[in-house]
Amino acid sequence: MIARHWRGWTSVENADAYEDLLRSKVLPGLEGIEGYLGGYVLRNDAPSEVEFVVLNLFDSVEAVKRFAGVDYATPVFEPEARALLSRIEPVATHYEVRVTR
Repeated sequence: MIARHWRGWTSVENADAYEDLLRSKVLPGLEGIEGYLGGYVLRNDAPSEVEFVVLNLFDSVEAVKRFAGVDYATPVFEPEARALLSRIEPVATHYEVRVTR
């Protein structure tokens, strides 16, 4: 199993809209990708900005490539998401999942 980790930040004012976009469009769109196993959205509200950590699980690197393309370390954004984010992590990091419970 492969975990794809990525972080982005929004203004406090855009945080709820970004989370709603993830719930209503982005994550449901991933469910149609063969090999997608689910994921997590983590949110950390700070006084001046909100950090989001997105962790998606795939059954293989090939499944990640079906989502992100050959250059799969490049983050993938919906145009609406990019408009809501104030800064982004420039690469997605991938981990082999070794232990689950």
